[in-house]
Amino acid sequence: MTIRVDYRKKLQAIFDKLVLMCRHAEDVCEKSVGAFAEKDLEIAREVKTIEKTIDKLERKIEKACLRLLVMEHPVASDFREVSATLKIIKDLERIGDQSKDIAKITIKLADTNIDIPENIRQMGVIIIQMIKDAVQAYINRDLQLALSIDETDDKADALFDIIMNDLVSIIQKNPQDAKQGLQLIMVAKYLERIGDHAVNIGEHTAFLIRGKV
Repeated sequence: MTIRVDYRKKLQAIFDKLVLMCRHAEDVCEKSVGAFAEKDLEIAREVKTIEKTIDKLERKIEKACLRLLVMEHPVASDFREVSATLKIIKDLERIGDQSKDIAKITIKLADTNIDIPENIRQMGVIIIQMIKDAVQAYINRDLQLALSIDETDDKADALFDIIMNDLVSIIQKNPQDAKQGLQLIMVAKYLERIGDHAVNIGEHTAFLIRGKV
């Protein structure tokens, strides 16, 4: 095997692991949102296992990228690839963390009679789609899709503001429900952060394609 072929094989291995990590991030987000909406404890507990897998993949990919940078001295285009990968895995890891946080709240609220606001359900649907779009944009090197994620995030942010105002109003009118209301606020906040990470992945992908921000 020539040096160049071995080099390309290493790059491909990194890409394959990153795609796998992306798929797990899609899955963990979708499961955490679904478990929360349906108060499904079994699925909520699955989230923790998937999140651990994401963490392991992050460490493996980071080591492989750093080893490639030190040992192989990649050309400019490949350097962008590796640089984007190192940034994307951080966002994917945070998506896993915040999905796990939502699952924890799901378990806390499982025995309550709390109704899940429709606005939070809608926000969850938007955020899941943003993650899927971010992953698809990266895999297919789709610049238009990558740039569109920021526009979708504006819709999620607008819905987040509505959710916050509604929940604060409910807590003020019904102080006895403050604890549960705060848990719902935290779920909305975690969703908002996941959306931000999807935007970041879109931006990293755009940089990878264009070579500029």
